[in-house]
Order: sequence, then C-alpha cells, then structure tokens
Amino acid sequence: MRVATAASRFLFTSSFPSNFNNRHFINPSSFIKPLRTTANLNKSPQSRRRLGFCDSSPPPVSAATFSPKMSPPPEVEVRESIELNDKEVQIFDRLRDVLRHFRLDTQLRVAGGWVRDKLLGKECYDIDIALDNMLGREFCEKVNEYLISTGEETHGVGVIQSNPDQSKHLETATMRLYDVWIDFVNLRAEDYCENSRIPTMRFGTAEEDAYRRDLTINSLFYNINSRAVEDLTGKGIEDLRAGKIVTPLPPRETFLDDPLRVLRAIRFGARFEFILDEGLKKAASADDVRAAIADKISRERIGHEIDLMVAGNQPVKAMSYVSTLQLFWVVFNPPPNVNPPIPEEHERLCVAYMDAAWKVLQSIGGSFSGDQKRLSLYAALLLPLRNTVYIDHKSKKIPAVSYIFRNSLKLKSSDAETVLRLHEAAEKFMTLFPLIISNEEKISEVSWKREIIDVPVASKLRILIGLLLREIKDFWRPALLLSTILYYDDIDSSSSFEQSKLDKSIVLFNQVESAVTTQGLDKIWEVKPLVNGKEIMSVLQLKTGGPLVREWVEKLLEWQLAHPSGSAEECIDWMRQAQSKRARTE
Repeated sequence: MRVATAASRFLFTSSFPSNFNNRHFINPSSFIKPLRTTANLNKSPQSRRRLGFCDSSPPPVSAATFSPKMSPPPEVEVRESIELNDKEVQIFDRLRDVLRHFRLDTQLRVAGGWVRDKLLGKECYDIDIALDNMLGREFCEKVNEYLISTGEETHGVGVIQSNPDQSKHLETATMRLYDVWIDFVNLRAEDYCENSRIPTMRFGTAEEDAYRRDLTINSLFYNINSRAVEDLTGKGIEDLRAGKIVTPLPPRETFLDDPLRVLRAIRFGARFEFILDEGLKKAASADDVRAAIADKISRERIGHEIDLMVAGNQPVKAMSYVSTLQLFWVVFNPPPNVNPPIPEEHERLCVAYMDAAWKVLQSIGGSFSGDQKRLSLYAALLLPLRNTVYIDHKSKKIPAVSYIFRNSLKLKSSDAETVLRLHEAAEKFMTLFPLIISNEEKISEVSWKREIIDVPVASKLRILIGLLLREIKDFWRPALLLSTILYYDDIDSSSSFEQSKLDKSIVLFNQVESAVTTQGLDKIWEVKPLVNGKEIMSVLQLKTGGPLVREWVEKLLEWQLAHPSGSAEECIDWMRQAQSKRARTE
C-alpha cells in the first residue's frame, strides 16, 4: 500500500496548559489559512446513524438549473480547531479515564465523517472510534470494568459481526455513553483479490487505515489521546478546503478494489456540492470500473447508495453525475427485451424530468413528507419508462419500472408499487385539468371514468377528483406534481425545464391543490361510506352480494362525493328513487 512520507502529513495539535479549556482545541494557524467565503452549511444536525452516515445536509438550493459542467466552487471555510460540545467532552474525558486507569497505550481516534463535519462547523452525532492495538469489544469491556471500579452502572455492549457480503468487513462493538451510541472498531488495512470487492483484513496503522478509505475528506482522524486532528494522507484538509472529491490512492486502483466507492464519491460530491476530481471522473467512467460496479457490488448496496442520493439535499446533481459518468444504465439496469426499446439518450431525459420535479418541489414549499418527496423524485426520474414493459417467465407483461426497483436497486416492493400508482394517477390528473381550469358548464367524459351519476357539473368534477384521491390517498400531491410537469411536456434530452413552463406548472399545481382543499377533499379517502353493503342488500332485497352490490357501492360513493353534507337516509332515498327509475326504463 502506498503511504505518505512523514513530511507530507498534517498533524494539527498544540500544547495544553493545566488550565486549558478542553472544549477548544487550537491548531497552528499556519496549517489552515483564513478563507474568504463560506460554503452552504446547515448547522441544524439530523442524525441518521442507522443509515451509516451523518446527515447534516445544507438547505435545499434554489430552482436554478443544474449543469454538471460547473465552475469551481468557492473555497470552503474549514475551522482551525474542533470545538467539542458538552456530550463530546464528557465522552472523550471518560475514554481517557479508562486509558489512564488501565495504563493502556491504545490510541483512540474518531474517524471519518465526524471529523470532516466538525471541521466544517457542523454537528454530527455519528461517532466512530478506531483503536490501534485492540478490538472494539475488548475496549468496551475495559470501559465496563472501569465503571464497576468507580461504582457506576455498566452499559450493554452490542457486537456487530463482520459481514463482507454487506460491506461490513470488521467486527464492530457499540456502546452507549452519556446517551450517545459510539461504535468501536480496530484500525485496518485491506488486501483485495481480483474479481472480489471483499478484502482480506488485518490490523493496520493509522496511516494505512487513512489510505484505504474512499475519499481524502473522509480519511481524517481526531486523536482523542492527543486532542489533535490528523491528516495522514496530507490531502484531506486541502481537498476539504478546495471543495474537491479525491481518492487517497489512484482512483482506478481505489475503484477496482471496491467499486462501491464510485457511488459514494458521487453521493458526497452532490451532498457537499463539491467538484469531482478529473482523474476520478475518468476512472469512474472507464469500462473496467463500470463492469466492476455491475459485477462486484450487490444490488442491495447499489440501491442503498442511490436511495441516499435521492433522499439527499442535491438529488438532481447526484443523478447528473451518474449520467455524465455513463453509469445510469449500470445502476438503473433495465430488464432485457423491453418494449418499446429504450433509447440510449433516455438517461438524460430521465434526469431532465427529475430536475423539473425538483424545481417545482423547491417552489411549492414544504407540504411533502420526506417519503413523498423521495418517491416523487423517483417517479419523475423514471417517467420516460412509464409505458415500457417486458415479458416475465410467466409470459406476463410487467412494467420496466417495477423491475428496476425490485431487481436493479433491490428497494422495497411498496416503493415500486407507489411509483407505478403515481405514474397512473398523474395521467388521470391531467384529464381533469381542462375541467378545473375552464370552469365550463358542460363536462366531457374522461377515459378512466366514462359513466357517472347524473348531478350538476360542479358536483361531477368533485366526484372525479374525489375518486382519484381515494385511489392514490396520501400521495395525491406527488401525483399532482408529476401531472403538472407532463401537462406542459416538451422536455427533451438536450434541454431542461424552461422557467416559463416551470412557472405554469407551479401555478397549475397551486390551482388544483386549492380546488382540492377548498372542496374539503383532502383526506377524502378516510371518509367512511354512508351506506354499507348489507344495507344495500336490504334495500334491493338481495340474499347474497355480487356485482350488483358492488355497482351500487360505487354509485352511492359518487352520490356521497356530490353531496358532502348528505345523510345516510338521504343517500338511501336517492338509491330507491334511482333504482325505481332504472326498473321503469328496463
């Protein structure tokens, strides 16, 4: 493994007088120069520990068009010291107490994202501690021994066994200290074999551990023993300040060792709005690396990384990187023999649709939940494939979008079903726009509901909107979002959503949303029918149910939508009258 010479390492430390306030660790200013500008950094932390990263993302950007060919970002403000919060002071003091009590020569280092985020002035609650000469569970046992000696309550130790198939190469011990979960793992070095992304692991030095990491900005350590930030690759601080995504070792070597690092590089580049290094981009788009992504990474891991990108603060930028690096169809691998065939340039069209949806989302405000926003963006990204199908082994026609979710990304089946429902509901919504916009006295038929009870035009429109919302339920706003994009659809693979069309989509979204809410149709799917099946059977004098009962259930639901203040008795009276009229005409 290639390592840095001692002269090339950055070690940020200082002397510590006896009265030193250990919440402020001052580093020599000669190493980190004052900066002129500040990156877009959000100081409101959100811990996403279970996803394996600390998500304290910047706030969403404006609706300006994203282009992968971006000018270099301004220099990022990197702090000259790490300032610990009260919890971190308590935790690190306790860990040093354990070292002193047992006279251990173990070096404790906080690794990776915590160090990066603290230097960026962001809080992070994902603390991973690397040990240089013992296993994590062994040190956790020492912590509990120390607590026993001081008469304090011990803490449970969880051990997560290594699982190379899921990119878990080392055993990890986890313990809760001062209400914060801490992971403990030994420093490691990796030796990779050909045709496998699963390395042979061994104890390594801090320098080896730093160089085996995916990116220089993730290779930084905070040494708890010496209260110092360690940049053992000599590049981490420099690349963080420059806003660059760079690998510690040559990118082709790094990516062939573990192709998942390509997707991680894209995700971090988008998340921090950093520029991907040119050498990194060239290596990532090389044929052998693209093949390694397809062959050596499990589809679950690909899907996990893509899901983090789509749920992140810059999903369009992430997908644009995926596209420009020629990885789109490697990631969103379609089924074979699709009909109609998918043009190669469709990947740019997919990103253009997502870009349009993102801009509308940014403009209409925060009425979407996190899951609604995420699945809206997936649905927009895959809009060009909404009519594409393939024949499965049972000779059934299956949507290609379903295959991509279930097989290519290994995401939840419920996500696939929701996106398919969004595509279908968006098409239905579009048929209602002329009726909502025009306020005509005469209503024409819509393809998905040709027969409707005889009521005034305004009531018919309320019926159609209500029926559609009862189908799509809580996801009616995402479906509406997609439909407003499709309604002004002349997006092509070489252009983005024009501002004039964006404005029209926003106006249309707000107009339809207002129509839904003012008519009291939001949450209409939670409204129970006034008349149930047994009551219908009683009125019709039927002994068993069947198609006739189902027909009347639908008609009575339409009546209820047309008469939101109506009672059950009024509904049954209408049913008797309608049934009597029907009997006379037959």
